[in-house]
Amino acid sequence: MKKELIDPFNRKIEYVRVSVTDRCNYRCGYCMPEQGVHPEGHHAEYLSYDELARIIKAFVNLGVAKVRLTGGEPLVRKDLASLVGQISQYEGLEDIALSTNAHHLAREAEALKAAGVSRVNISIDSLRPQRFNKITRGGDLEKVLAGVDKALEVGLNPVKFNMVVMKGTNDDEIEAMVDYGLEKGVEVRFIETMPIGPAGVSMMDQHYAAEKILKRVRHHVGADLIPSSGKTHDGPSRNFVIAGTQTRIGVISAVSQHFCETCNRVRLTARGVLALCLGQEDSVDLRTPLRDGISDAELEQLIVDAMLKKPERHFFNENVHNIEFRQMVQLGG
Repeated sequence: MKKELIDPFNRKIEYVRVSVTDRCNYRCGYCMPEQGVHPEGHHAEYLSYDELARIIKAFVNLGVAKVRLTGGEPLVRKDLASLVGQISQYEGLEDIALSTNAHHLAREAEALKAAGVSRVNISIDSLRPQRFNKITRGGDLEKVLAGVDKALEVGLNPVKFNMVVMKGTNDDEIEAMVDYGLEKGVEVRFIETMPIGPAGVSMMDQHYAAEKILKRVRHHVGADLIPSSGKTHDGPSRNFVIAGTQTRIGVISAVSQHFCETCNRVRLTARGVLALCLGQEDSVDLRTPLRDGISDAELEQLIVDAMLKKPERHFFNENVHNIEFRQMVQLGG
């Protein structure tokens, strides 16, 4: 009988977001402070690729079919393709995805595709070079767009853009991002700002609701947005096809319209903490027992037991000033 991970609210956990590092070469304001968040310590605090692979294997044995590699920025960690090649051999793992800022993607895309990455989500909050540089505190839009082109060239499919919409900062580019998606054949997803960590909480005055975004998109394209469902990798996004095209757009409305009742995911941080909810403190340390010599069977049981701590929902609206315990960059997004 196939094993399954079921939480106390009868949700089947099939998706794990795995952070391979909490370091990033960008400093987006909603994600981390300008000085970064890296505590003092040696690189040994990070799980090795072998340790990450072992934990991922345990999740796959328990019925997880989808893994997303993220960060921080995952491509600042060397030889990520070797980890991908290792886990791509696991029977039952159907989908390996990557979240990246794409700064290094032009260099890495071919190797990642060959190793087993199927698709990629790219964080891109502006198509204006100077504005992009300001939002990311030093980012290079030219390199990012080169990474987009390379991802499309090597067949990472689909390529999705994730744009965090910030009132007064980049909300005037919603229509331009839709046009770029139509031109390039990429899916565009608009994300509400979320009060994760001090950086995210401090930017909630720039929150721009998903329904306002959808209204503007409809007006801009002059066509209906047809609800799109049935995709196994949509995650929390509500997706629509622009009538008369093949282009999909989506909105992720964690604040204005939460999707907790269908949550099927947990997060593993680069330092071996299993985070059970993006907006709650519930977590379980896997690194310590792993390094203390826990068996594979004991590791699987530890994960099964951890699911009992998964909360029913987050409380972004209710506790906006009380969820500063972790930065977004430390959670893998």
